Amino acid sequence: MAGPVYRWFDERLGLAEIAAIARHKRVPANSQSFWYYWGGISLFLFLIQIFTGILLLVYYRPGAEAFESVRQITYVMHFGWLIRSAHSWCANLFIFSILVHMFSVYFMKAYRKPREIGWLSGIALLFFGALFGFSGYLLPMDELSYYATKVGLQIPASIPFMGPFTTTILRGGPDVSDFTVQRFFALHVVILPLLFIPLLCLHLYLVQRQGNAVPPSEEAKPLAARKSIPFFPNFFQKDLAMWLISLNVLALLASVFPWELGKQADALVPAPAGIHPEWYFMAPFHMLKILGNILPGASGEVVGILLFTVGLAIWVVIPFYDGEHKAGARGRNAHYFGLFAVTALIVTTALGYWGIR
Repeated sequence: MAGPVYRWFDERLGLAEIAAIARHKRVPANSQSFWYYWGGISLFLFLIQIFTGILLLVYYRPGAEAFESVRQITYVMHFGWLIRSAHSWCANLFIFSILVHMFSVYFMKAYRKPREIGWLSGIALLFFGALFGFSGYLLPMDELSYYATKVGLQIPASIPFMGPFTTTILRGGPDVSDFTVQRFFALHVVILPLLFIPLLCLHLYLVQRQGNAVPPSEEAKPLAARKSIPFFPNFFQKDLAMWLISLNVLALLASVFPWELGKQADALVPAPAGIHPEWYFMAPFHMLKILGNILPGASGEVVGILLFTVGLAIWVVIPFYDGEHKAGARGRNAHYFGLFAVTALIVTTALGYWGIR
């Protein structure tokens, strides 16, 4: 029976042509092949986010009833706590996997010609992913999410000229309120998906068209000496195995460490101790805090924003500085800058969490 069904779909969709392309595509096989899986892991986690987000969307009510709807999801709906916990943990794993994927691409020099657009689209996807996390974090409207959002909005508010205006637009007023929840909800479920998904399709198309880049150590070898494996079924099977491992990690985190729901947010109650933004915003937040203690007034925040912006700009345009496939001073400088960026992010994030202990 499978034969006629396959032929029916093949005549209309060209399945044989798709299978031929998949068999023709090959993936480099080397000592750093492990890093090739993180792009697929990020995609898999995003698909889980879509699935769990749709289930939460059925019962979530933005605005004044936001907290009550999340309380019902967590404590009344059957397995609602598990779906919400999986969505929250998956968001963190999604950002983590994108960061690992980005740094692996950077140190493997996979941003070099002709992959500049792939690098730029990947950076944009990371930016939108962080906005997904930030906008979704407020939606439960408990104490932690409410005050963490207030703290997190201090970062864009520190941007000269447009910062305060942009922050007021995001909040829907002078402070975080039910209007902010409605705006963040629209941003989270409508605006960001409309921007993210087409960009993701472009990124995936570029990866398929240009193939996987080999690390600089492999580029020195002649083409005949470079090993590779077929994408289908060899690499595809390993990719599925990594997806299964990711699903198991997510299931363990969501079930053993369920995402908690705190007290309902109350603007008249003082903020509890230890409030801080999410871990992927901790580095710029702590940098602003350090410079604010060193420099007087608002100058510390302005200098911090400028330093972070300059570093981010260098990171984005690195393909146009180190774009040639050859060893040289530019390649070494880019490598050292990457090591500095990773070290700075880890150290400032650790110091930020150490300071709230």
